[in-house]
Amino acid sequence: MPQPPSPDTPRGELTVRQVAMPMDTNANGDIFGGWVMSRMDQAGGIAGVGLTRGRVVTVAVDAMTFIRPVKVGDVLCVYTEVEKVGRTSIKIHVEAWAQRFMTQHREMVTEAKFTFVAIDDGGKPRVIGEIAS
Repeated sequence: MPQPPSPDTPRGELTVRQVAMPMDTNANGDIFGGWVMSRMDQAGGIAGVGLTRGRVVTVAVDAMTFIRPVKVGDVLCVYTEVEKVGRTSIKIHVEAWAQRFMTQHREMVTEAKFTFVAIDDGGKPRVIGEIAS
């Protein structure tokens, strides 16, 4: 069951950790939002594959608001929590937190709900729980 959000505690399971590098910045020196979103999609996909035991594809991302920037050297920590499992789809709450460079301080930078669909080897939706063929 989903937990209410907390301002200082990530929700869900740590799924992806990656350091933000200079090549991932925009002209202002902040990490591109697309880089963060890509890591969130990756984490959601990992959680989706783990639950469905097969391939999943991203079909939707609900409202994503960037709260704080990610800077070079920060460790992006992405947490996932399954919110709903349907017949062929799964909705996963994904939070991205920055562990600030050379500190233990962390803060949420964005969150969103990702929807994935389980697919078979031919790319067709499959019922979750069925073996991918």
